[in-house]
Amino acid sequence: MSNVIRKAVFPVGGLGTRFLPATKASPKEMLPIVDKPLIQYAAEEAIAAGCDQLIFVTGRGKRAIADHFDVSFELEMELEAAEKWERLKQVRNILPSHVSAVFIRQPRPLGLGHAVLCARPVVGEEPFAVLLADDLIDGNDKPALAQMVDLFASRGESVIAVEEVDPAETDKYGIVSTEAMDAQTGRITAIVEKPKPDVAPSNLAVVGRYILTPRIFSLLEHTPRGAGGEIQLTDAIAELLHEQGVFAYRYRGKRYDCGSKLGYLMANVEYAMKHPEVAEGFCRYLKEFPGCNFDGE
Repeated sequence: MSNVIRKAVFPVGGLGTRFLPATKASPKEMLPIVDKPLIQYAAEEAIAAGCDQLIFVTGRGKRAIADHFDVSFELEMELEAAEKWERLKQVRNILPSHVSAVFIRQPRPLGLGHAVLCARPVVGEEPFAVLLADDLIDGNDKPALAQMVDLFASRGESVIAVEEVDPAETDKYGIVSTEAMDAQTGRITAIVEKPKPDVAPSNLAVVGRYILTPRIFSLLEHTPRGAGGEIQLTDAIAELLHEQGVFAYRYRGKRYDCGSKLGYLMANVEYAMKHPEVAEGFCRYLKEFPGCNFDGE
């Protein structure tokens, strides 16, 4: 098995009910952070990590995602005629020429594990990445997935991104226990989906970045429905632990939970504060905003 990660899977078939009514007719993955949709940030992270095939597992009402990564001849002609060269470059570079996109329909919303299993015909017997667009991660000096790819290249076993969370919120995440190897990496000894705080093995939570070996597909085929009546990727990973090593990796960077309204708003504020077009004016606005005690520069 190769230690190179070329394929990235994006499960985007969810209904996005926490953002209704905004997501009634528009995919939650198309919600913008300043001027780019969440799914584009995730795709850019995968490409920066060396992936050249993006596999989107979609569902009903997700056509806008495919359109976003497709060529828009009319828009490009309009921008070219108006000599808006920078905007034209942005549109044309959404999907670089060396990268391909594949769209697979998830027939029923049966959970993250099922969505990953739907990608099997395209992934085949290669190791692959899984990125959840809801988790926007600012990797600062190096994207989170690229950090994980480096670890996989040296170890050749599955890698899962983790971070410490409030112990009272373990029932919102998959939670792992580990044998520490260094400050950032540990070998996972157990993984549980959304345990209550009083029985959680730790407060080390799985977040939306995975590198998985193809063995996970065979395990997912036989994984029964678990928490929420869905096929949980966490349950299949728990079985994988009996056969292969799986590493927990504390990535360098900051995660924004854009599946929640507060996390989404925080991401927009913080990304706007460093956006080259609006940062100066936006920071000045925040300082002057009535009732907002803002001491930033």
